[in-house]
Amino acid sequence: MPSPSPERLVILDRDGVINQDSDAYVKSLAEWLPYPGAIDAIARLSRAGWTVAIATNQSGIARGYYDEATLAAMHDELNRLVTEAGGEIAHIAFCPHGPDDGCACRKPLPGLLEEIRTALGMTSLAGSWMVGDSLRDLQAGDAMGCRPVLLRSGKGERTLAKHPELMAKGSETRVFPDLADFVDWLLARQG
Repeated sequence: MPSPSPERLVILDRDGVINQDSDAYVKSLAEWLPYPGAIDAIARLSRAGWTVAIATNQSGIARGYYDEATLAAMHDELNRLVTEAGGEIAHIAFCPHGPDDGCACRKPLPGLLEEIRTALGMTSLAGSWMVGDSLRDLQAGDAMGCRPVLLRSGKGERTLAKHPELMAKGSETRVFPDLADFVDWLLARQG
């Protein structure tokens, strides 16, 4: 399979973008609750010829709240739902480390995006879209030349309150209420 074009790649954060986030962590499949419209939004992107990947910090593993098998069950369900809706997720990259572990993958570092770039056989991610609900998502994308999108879902409103410059005139960050709204805009723009 040929490598996707960076301009046709959308990288999504998971918690707060695809599914409901929790300050107490999403620790089980029962707690993993997709937002209305998020699964369909991913499938619509995929059906329109976009490549979709996910980059997610999962420090709950390092903290002992859940294990990699539980995370795999959540991602299996995500893949199942997206496939059922007629879409595909090309790669899911996750960081199991805590904030003090000194890894290279935890966002805002670009390690997860490097993993996606390698997994998809791409030479660059410049021009791809990085969609998140926190500043660290946008910082990781910025390090790889991605175009920034902040969603108001999840921790997005808190992020905007702390970083009003993201909404300032001249900011390259595009802000949308949720994933479905971003996908509506992106697909209409490509029209």
